[in-house]
Amino acid sequence: MQISMKFMDEPSNQTAAAVNFVPGDLVEKDSFRELEKLIGLNEVKRNLAEVTAFSLIQKKRTQLQLKADSTALHMVFRGNPGTGKTTVARILGSIFKDIGVLSKGHLLEVERADLVGEYIGHTAQKTREILKKSLGGIMFVDEAYTLCQGGEKDFGKEAIATIVKAMEDYRQDLIVILAGYSAEMERFLRSNPGLRSRFPIHIDFPDYDGDDLFQIALHMYAERDYELTNRSRWKLKSHLNEFTKSRHPHSGNARYIRNLVEKSIRLQALRIVDKEYHTRKDLITIEEPDLPSTSKVKN
Repeated sequence: MQISMKFMDEPSNQTAAAVNFVPGDLVEKDSFRELEKLIGLNEVKRNLAEVTAFSLIQKKRTQLQLKADSTALHMVFRGNPGTGKTTVARILGSIFKDIGVLSKGHLLEVERADLVGEYIGHTAQKTREILKKSLGGIMFVDEAYTLCQGGEKDFGKEAIATIVKAMEDYRQDLIVILAGYSAEMERFLRSNPGLRSRFPIHIDFPDYDGDDLFQIALHMYAERDYELTNRSRWKLKSHLNEFTKSRHPHSGNARYIRNLVEKSIRLQALRIVDKEYHTRKDLITIEEPDLPSTSKVKN
């Protein structure tokens, strides 16, 4: 059973209620609340609702001695940096723990260097150690396509084989998520047809639009106890609209916003540091000159 999770052209004002299908006691869980608080990602939330509902219902069918579908929950997350892949994977681990799919629900984020060794046999050993730490939760392999970029003799293939074996051996208490840029992940899966069939759930993470990035920025400022003047809000919104129109294919999205926010806070500090007396308003207010130009923000 392959669960296809591609984005559909739907009105952007549709609300994705990712938790409407669960019993009331689960709605109150922090994991579900955290998912709903994420800005944007409506289609991602809808897809996760489908996966979570499926998992929950299969468990209930098993409890009533009905036939249950044993489809694996291993996934592929595709999208640019800063589109929420790691954050969603972490929340998903907590959700699966809350509904009893995983025993621990933790997230272990790894990359090629954590899995691939330097000599024959070393890679399998390193990968098994990572898998052991991942049991009961989610192993999140970032930039997974790098595991097959070294040619025929590259040890990355050994890491893939070890992971695939563990996915079968521990399928009841381990979920593996492969993540990376959309095009690179697609080429990676095409290069290994058997690998695609073992990851039945594919979720695409789109770039945030200007409005979502603006809300993310405001949230980051609020978390740090900063406020923007009306002029600075207008400048920020214009800045982000410009960014979304001209960003390169592998832009940083929310990472770009974090860099922008932190840069503006440093500029604000530079603007007020020589004042003899600082009011509360001085310390919390981001003014128009504090917002850097697009060329000054690392993407």
